[in-house]
This record gives sequence, C-alpha cells and structure tokens, in this order.
Amino acid sequence: MVSFGLFSISQPVLGITMLVLFLAFLMLGFPIAFTLMALGVIFGWFAQGDIVFATFINNVFKTMSNDVLLSIPLFLFMGYVIERANILDRLFNSLQLALGWVPGSLAVATLATCAIFATATGIVGAVVTLMGLLAFPAMLRAGYDTKIAAGVVCAGGCLGILIPPSVMLILYGATAGVSVVKLYAAAFFPGLMLAGMYMVYVIIRAIIDPTIAPKLPPEERQVPGLVIAKSLAINFFPLFLLIAMVLGAIIRGLATPTEAAAVGSAGALLLAVAYRLIGANKFGFSQTRESVYLTARASAMVCWLFVGSALFSAVFALLGGQKLVEDFILALNLNAIGFLILTQAIIFVLGWPLEWTEIIVIFLPIFLPLLDDFGVDPLFFGVLVALNLQTSFLSPPVAMAPFYLKGVAPKHVTIDAIFAGVMPFLWIVVGSMVLLYIFPGIALWLPKYLYG
Repeated sequence: MVSFGLFSISQPVLGITMLVLFLAFLMLGFPIAFTLMALGVIFGWFAQGDIVFATFINNVFKTMSNDVLLSIPLFLFMGYVIERANILDRLFNSLQLALGWVPGSLAVATLATCAIFATATGIVGAVVTLMGLLAFPAMLRAGYDTKIAAGVVCAGGCLGILIPPSVMLILYGATAGVSVVKLYAAAFFPGLMLAGMYMVYVIIRAIIDPTIAPKLPPEERQVPGLVIAKSLAINFFPLFLLIAMVLGAIIRGLATPTEAAAVGSAGALLLAVAYRLIGANKFGFSQTRESVYLTARASAMVCWLFVGSALFSAVFALLGGQKLVEDFILALNLNAIGFLILTQAIIFVLGWPLEWTEIIVIFLPIFLPLLDDFGVDPLFFGVLVALNLQTSFLSPPVAMAPFYLKGVAPKHVTIDAIFAGVMPFLWIVVGSMVLLYIFPGIALWLPKYLYG
C-alpha cells in the first residue's frame, strides 16, 4: 500500500492509474517518450523511494546496450538514400513497362514497387508520400477510379511494417527477446502472401470492371522486349540484388542484422553514386546530408521511446500492474485462439490513436509474459501483430496512411474517397490474418526449416 495523507492505495491500482494517466496525457498531445519517463520516475519514487533510481539506471543501460537496435538507423539510412537518389521512380517506370500486359497494370506495378521498396525501408509515411506523388497521379491520368488508386497506394505503402527488414520487427524482437533473424524468416512468406493478395484483388477487379482500371494505350503496352530488358537491367536488378544480398545474409545467418544493415547502407550509397555517374540523378552532398538528418531524427525518436518504455514498464511491473492484467486475462479462461483474438482486437483498437512504435514498446510487454501460459509461439505472435498493424494504418477514423496520401493528392480527391478505397484492402488484411490462424506454417515453416 502507498499512503497519501489520509488516503492509501494498493500498488497494483497505482500501476493501473499510471497507465490510465499515460493514455490521458497521450490524448492531450504530450510528447510520448518524455511522458513515459516522467510517469515512471514520479510513480516509481512514490512507491519505492530513492531505491527506484537504481532500477532506472539498470534498465536504461540494458536497453541502450542492445546491439540489435544499431540496425535501426542503418536500415533507415539505406531507405532514405534510395529515396533521395530517385531510384524509386526509375523502379516504378521499369515495372510499369514490364507489367503493361497485366490487367490493372499501373496498380500492380505500384504494389510491386511498394513491396520492393518495403524491403529497403520500413518508413510507411515516406513510401505512401512518394508513391502518392509518383504513382497516384499516373493512375488518375490513365483513368483509374480514385478509390482503387488511393487504396493501392495506401495499402502498398504499409507493407514495410511486415516485409523484412522491417524496423517494427527489430523493435518487437528487442522487446520480446526474440531473434530478429528468425522473425525475418517468419515474416517473409506472410509479407509476400499479403502483397500477392493485394495484386490478385486488383487484377480481378480490373477484369470484372475494366472501367475502374483501364488498359494502357497500345504504344505503352506494346514495348519491345529489348527495351523492357534494358530498363529492368538498369533500374530493377541492381536494387533487387542489393536487397537480396542483405536479406539473404541475415536469414542464412551469414551476418547479424546490424552487419547486414551496414552493408546495405554502403551499397545504397554506391548505387546512388553509380546512377549519378550515368546521369540518372543528381545525388550529392545535400542529399546525403538530408538522409543523415532524417535518419538521426527518426532514430532519436525510436530510441528515446524505447528508453521511456523501459522505465515505464519496469515501474508498471514493480507496482504489480502487470500481474493484475495477467490475472484478469487468465481469469477469463480463454483458450489460445481466444487469447489471440482478444489481444489482436486490443491492438487493432490501439492502432487508431497510437503509432505502431508506441504499441510495440508500451503495450505488447503487457501481453508477452502470457504467451507461455497459452502456448503461443512468440514468432507467430510477432507476425500476427505485424499483419494487424497494417489495419491501424488503414482503418478509419484516424488511419495515418490515408492522411499521408491526402497531403500530396490533388485537391479534388477527398479523404472520404481515400477511406472508401482502403476498405477492401483492410478486409484483405483481416483475411490474411485468418489464413495465418488456420495455417500457422505460413509463418513458421521457413524458420523451422532454416534453424530447426
């Protein structure tokens, strides 16, 4: 019990109060990382006195000495360099030529570009914004329905949460104490499955109703094979080989995620310089400086959030709040499927007001200790969470991907039209989660095959 004058309150209730206060401050717009640290310090000191500061020091040191976190700025830098070097628009143009014969070819090329770029960066806002500037106007000019064009850009831009080398999976691995290498292997096929389901949906819609995704003019579809091969050789295969080497080195155990990310960053710089030498871009010092600045800003945000979460979670567990939540969930007498549905429903709702980083480092630690009680594989749970977080970026009323697109879309494109466009893709994500429930081997087969 903790006494406040004439009143006293049990420590578990104090922990729940701390959690409720955090949500209230979050709604008021307070900085998340520093709010977590402030609440941890205040409530920890009230409950434990000065001794709690030793806990803070140990937790901060343990968090910041995690080698896996070093891969975050390196992967971010790799993505920002590729973005600033105009490699993405060249990739889109080459895929557009190669896929011109496919129904809904522009939409399919957009999804393929998003999936490939997702393997270079997990920055959802950057991918949606870039494709909103590049592919969205191209689809509108070709006569595509605004809704399907918006849905393609928003859904494809969110694939970076799931497809390795996802920054989200790095944070989940560091939070859950799970091998990031195995997480990458587990997420590989689900990521391809989701991207493939998006493409199949677009192709079927284009076949059923060609007016929503008209065919390109004959001169854009009937391109000589030699021209297509040359475009792919210059604009597609260099980036594809770089990504394949980085991911292959990680998944095959030839390099740690940090080592592979360092090689990927160096490879992205060399690729950017090579394209400049052939006159394909103007990548130079200013673009490098922008990439470094954006990487430092994003990395600082993630790392401060991770530190704040470590302090908050330590005090929350110290006060008994964690035990209170565990006892409540166990008292529901759920089976493993019921537990997974409950946790995924909570994560889905949390995705409305929160970014995925807050969900991973603040709320997932509440559920992770329960995985053993229900016999849930943490690899499987991590992939489910990554799939679920696609919905948090797509589902109204506060989905971030539609708002990213609205910020760069033509003025006549309304937010209501964008939300209407993403809804079919939202249901595809839900369907992919159901498939993963029924066939967990989609996620677990590759890590078992590679690592036993």
